[in-house]
Amino acid sequence: MLIQVLKSKIHRVRVTQADLNYIGSITIDEELMEAANLIEGERVQIVNINNGERFETYVIKGDRNSGMICLNGPAARRVAVDDIIIIIGYGYMDFEEAKSFKPSLVFPNEKTNLLV
Repeated sequence: MLIQVLKSKIHRVRVTQADLNYIGSITIDEELMEAANLIEGERVQIVNINNGERFETYVIKGDRNSGMICLNGPAARRVAVDDIIIIIGYGYMDFEEAKSFKPSLVFPNEKTNLLV
């Protein structure tokens, strides 16, 4: 049996931009993506600490060490610049494998969005 489990999490990161006129997605600093084991195009869940919104989108790679967290397209309506969000990636795996799997958890600096 396959189950869906937490694979990646970027915990409490600040939204730096919201671009309603973009096709869609979330742009994430490349360093944060690598630290969280996320890849471009991967489906993620966004949880907005400020307003309780939860929604899904996909990842676009942003400039390395820029601290960029930009919600694009319709997702831009679910956040405001400076909102604090959690970015969550899930994966499917065998039930037994999931028991010992360790997700990639990232806790960046909330002001700069950079790794400390």
